[in-house]
Amino acid sequence: MSDLKASFETAVANSKTLSERPDNATLLKIYSLYKQATEGDNEEPKPGFTDIVARAKWDAWKKLEGTGSDEAMQQYIDLVESLRCG
Repeated sequence: MSDLKASFETAVANSKTLSERPDNATLLKIYSLYKQATEGDNEEPKPGFTDIVARAKWDAWKKLEGTGSDEAMQQYIDLVESLRCG
């Protein structure tokens, strides 16, 4: 396993034990970076307007289209670390 992948998995575990719950915008960023790192570009069908939470998640992930898996992993790691140290 690469160092980046190991660091990413550590950051995923750390994201579940943050001392404070991040705001919704930060939670969306965490979610979208995770999805981009693990699944790549968003190819899911767009949720309807009535499902506000799913739509927000879909939109956040879609904005990362074209971002490479390694880059998304690194951004995820950096974000979680900033929240732990913040």
